[in-house]
Amino acid sequence: MDHTPRVNPSVDKPGLIRALRQILPAQRILHEREALRPYECDGLSAYRQVPLLVVLPDDAEQVRQVMQCCHERGVPVVARGAATGLSGGALPLADGVLLSLARLNRTLHIDPLNRTARVQPGVRNLAISQAVEGLGLYYAPDPSSQIACTIGGNVAENSGGVHCLKYGLTVHNVLQLKLVTATGELVTLGAEALDAPGFDLPALLIGSEGMLGIVVEVLVKLLPTPERAQVLLAAFDDVSKAANAVGDVIAAGIIPAGLEMMDGLAIRAAEDFVHAGYPVDAAAILLCELDGANEEVSAHLARVRQQLLDSGATEVRTAENEEQRALFWKGRKSAFPAVGRISPDYYCMDGTVPRKRLAEVLLETSRLSEHYQLPVANVFHAGDGNLHPLILYDANRPGELKRAEDLGAEILELCVRVGGTITGEHGVGHEKIHQMCVQFSAAELAQFHAVKRAFDPHGLLNPGKAVPQPRHCSEYKALGSDTLTPPSARDQRARDQDEQDQDVRDHGA
Repeated sequence: MDHTPRVNPSVDKPGLIRALRQILPAQRILHEREALRPYECDGLSAYRQVPLLVVLPDDAEQVRQVMQCCHERGVPVVARGAATGLSGGALPLADGVLLSLARLNRTLHIDPLNRTARVQPGVRNLAISQAVEGLGLYYAPDPSSQIACTIGGNVAENSGGVHCLKYGLTVHNVLQLKLVTATGELVTLGAEALDAPGFDLPALLIGSEGMLGIVVEVLVKLLPTPERAQVLLAAFDDVSKAANAVGDVIAAGIIPAGLEMMDGLAIRAAEDFVHAGYPVDAAAILLCELDGANEEVSAHLARVRQQLLDSGATEVRTAENEEQRALFWKGRKSAFPAVGRISPDYYCMDGTVPRKRLAEVLLETSRLSEHYQLPVANVFHAGDGNLHPLILYDANRPGELKRAEDLGAEILELCVRVGGTITGEHGVGHEKIHQMCVQFSAAELAQFHAVKRAFDPHGLLNPGKAVPQPRHCSEYKALGSDTLTPPSARDQRARDQDEQDQDVRDHGA
């Protein structure tokens, strides 16, 4: 008899609850609809699904036992951090368990000599830097949601932030991961040293969107706090000039700690919200932060200021003190909620393009905005070409959400056409599943599925996300993006399970 577990389309909910109560206290298992409702979506609230159950384990051992329990019963599991993600990566399943890591929120050990911190996945990004501030250290990746987002979610999506240009993404700042596999085994990947023997499996797991394992512990690198950090704000009367200035600064041989861009609509929204002192009549601004030794920063400030003026800046300001520097960055990091104040809804996109194509992509985005008759506010990590167009719409108006989705799809496919990618740090999740068909060939997608099978042969971890099945891509390309709407999470998982079963028959477990 074949004892291989399969995803069960009709889960025995009472039986599952009884089994989970052997592992967790009753109050850690949510199953009433009213208690489940807060977990129905992540930061992409356009897609919602109430989960079958929510579990809130207290430690890695409970996570391991929950995964064993779900594996034995063929129940799919979606891991969830702070749910600040913007691609539907933590969208639950109607017949699956949502596993919240919110209670695994302790900093386990700080090693100032080796400049590392060992933390659980529920620790907030900003809390790491706050914990080591007195030691003259900090954690470099700083997503705009860093006050709320967790390190586990950062690992899942390979998050970056405004300082990713110089200091890299999450993958560049993590040394070791401990994770629970789909079958409930606890494994350690990476090492405490800067290099580890064997394959670089942490790099494979970082950005895998909870599809390969559930991270329960992270060893992050810490950096010494720079002696000095100072921000320049450059205003431009033309978006293309600002976009081209990005490449001009880096071509001059200077790598800023951060180089961010905001267009006129984003500037005005942020200024009204934060009062950062932004020039509201500018078509675009660049925020350029330089850090390092005092003498180095002084020399670079003069060079960058002149380069920005040579590139067409109408005004260049230097933050006069730490308070003004923090205020300039507060305006940038508050851009998303600021835009939320001027529109009933907005759809935040995430794509990456070569720096030299920034101006071209922004101009085409403006044209698409006019075509779809939906405003777009642009705010993004200009230094590494990571765009975050915010599409403004009203979900209460019939057809506007669909228009916003279609506009977003065109922007992402534009990114691919100019040599970029469909995501920089938000992940693919549920949102960009169609555009994976544009970004990658069938052979490449097959390799992704092979990796998935190696870690999760029965497709129980976050099924229906990130990597489309070949049949899905064939339909998308045949019908065209304007006629195929995203499937529901349940429909997508059912489709994926059909493909998964065929994979198991063809390749074995």
